[in-house]
Parts: sequence; C-alpha cells; structure tokens
Amino acid sequence: MLTTLDDLIQEARLQPVPQRLLFVLTRAELPDFPTEAQRDSVEHGEGGVLTPVLCVDKCPTELDNMAALAEESQATGVDWDIALVAAMDHPGSEDVIESRLSHLVSAVQMGDIGRMVAFNRQGDAIELATAHVH
Repeated sequence: MLTTLDDLIQEARLQPVPQRLLFVLTRAELPDFPTEAQRDSVEHGEGGVLTPVLCVDKCPTELDNMAALAEESQATGVDWDIALVAAMDHPGSEDVIESRLSHLVSAVQMGDIGRMVAFNRQGDAIELATAHVH
C-alpha cells in the first residue's frame, strides 16, 4: 500500500517497463458562490475546489522524494496544496507526455481525480472526498 510519495517513487523504479510520473499540483480554493460552511472548511484546510496551478513529468530516477519536488516547485514561485500523481508506462515522446499531462489537468478541472493518487505537501497520501451535485 502506498502511504507516501516516496513509496510511489520506489514502486515506479521497480516496474519492469519504464515509467513516467505525471504531477498536477493544485491549490484548494473556494468555489464560485461559496457558502459560509465552504469558507470555513477552506480556511481550516479541509475543503475547496482543486485548481491546477502547475504540472510536470518526472522519471522516477529524476526525483528522490517529496522534499525535492517541493523545493523544485518553490523555485517557480507557484504556491500549491495538493499533488495529484498518475503513472504512465512506456511514456514515448514529449508530445505524448504533454498530451497526457493536458488530459490530466482537464480531468482535475472537471473533478475527475479517481485515477490519480493525492499527496499533501509533506508527501503523505491523502484521500480526497468528491462532492456530489444533486
């Protein structure tokens, strides 16, 4: 069971086929027309809408741990709260990787995060609840 990003990196390194880790870094923000309860939950770091702010791909051998990812992303000046990660077998060309990253960003914008693993800034796997619209 994956409990940290470091676990995921190690698991990806052990795969018999080349892997590429695709990261969509997100910021938890208030939805349009938020309720008071939504405002409170975001202020306490417990809710909000995930907005993609940065995406990057990494070979598992290019990244040692979450601290390295956080340090690298800090250099961009972009603040983020949650990293969503997917893995890709046989990544192929940069165009294929860029297309997959674009698809993942669109999926996050639509709230479709079920195929990605979520990690907080400390690198711990977290479970995200999705809101259901009635």
